[in-house]
Amino acid sequence: MFNLKGRVAVITGASSGLGKQMSRAFANQGADLVLLARRVERLEELKNELSSLGVKVLPLKCDVTNVEDINAAVKATRETFNKVDILVNCAGSAKNAGVLDMTDEEWDFTIKTDMDSVFYVTRAFGNIMKENHYGRIINIASMYGLVGNMAMGTIAYHTSKGGVVNFTRAAASELAKEGITVNAICPGYFDTELTHETLITDEFTQYMKATVPAGRYGKEGELNAAAIFLASDEASYVTGVILPVDGGYTCV
Repeated sequence: MFNLKGRVAVITGASSGLGKQMSRAFANQGADLVLLARRVERLEELKNELSSLGVKVLPLKCDVTNVEDINAAVKATRETFNKVDILVNCAGSAKNAGVLDMTDEEWDFTIKTDMDSVFYVTRAFGNIMKENHYGRIINIASMYGLVGNMAMGTIAYHTSKGGVVNFTRAAASELAKEGITVNAICPGYFDTELTHETLITDEFTQYMKATVPAGRYGKEGELNAAAIFLASDEASYVTGVILPVDGGYTCV
């Protein structure tokens, strides 16, 4: 089960963090990869690593908030693979502040990076999937897209990830007839470049221990199983699902 050999997976935000981890996971399952990120030098390093597994890897510099960049990535993907089977919308960033203090610039940056980009990329690569009547789209949302939090103000991030959650449901409803499934994963507290400085503080660690039933942060690789499952042929009847991988944070 879950053999992805011969499948082509596009992964945004592949230069670091969860995107990089999932790129390795998909390569280990045999998928060929299109890696998208702004830091192309990091993608080249990852290509060298993953190519040793016998898969084809196409690294492309792409700002997922820029439609021209995305269209160029689609063109390069067509020329190299002529299809897309799997799309993982993992790119994201945020500027944190509470609802009373957040600036317009901080709000716009976060919404564009975490919400608008998912629409732009899904539209572009989903049209390739439609041609072949097959696709697996996986949106990386957040447990913060399902609930609020009392640890810190991050209103735009909550809003954008909540948008990704219901975008997933709406897109799943629209694209089922095209043979395309659309699901979302909602990670909990994972240590990445985006979160590290917050998670390592004693204050936040104590908050995590009080609110996460598992009593710890997520470990590298613990998101991969969910992504591989949702990307597989075996998950053909699973669509519109919002799957928290959060150590139980959203169950209490």
